[in-house]
Amino acid sequence: MSKDMKEFDKVFSDLESSLKERGKYVTEIIHFKEGVKRTFTGIETKSIKQGQFTKLKLKDGRYVLVNDDNVLCVEVFSEDK
Repeated sequence: MSKDMKEFDKVFSDLESSLKERGKYVTEIIHFKEGVKRTFTGIETKSIKQGQFTKLKLKDGRYVLVNDDNVLCVEVFSEDK
């Protein structure tokens, strides 16, 4: 991989999610278009990668991929005391 591509990856692979300001771990309630709500706890804020599918890593090592087109809103709660 070229030096330019590595720099591009470094800048754009992590969009510096504002959730990092909430602490190391958060809980999210995701509201989908169909009226369905899903709650995910133990989301590692530094691991969030945004794109067509937002990738969330949980404390237990699992990953959650969310299709952003289907999301109406997201509620976020800090887990850090």
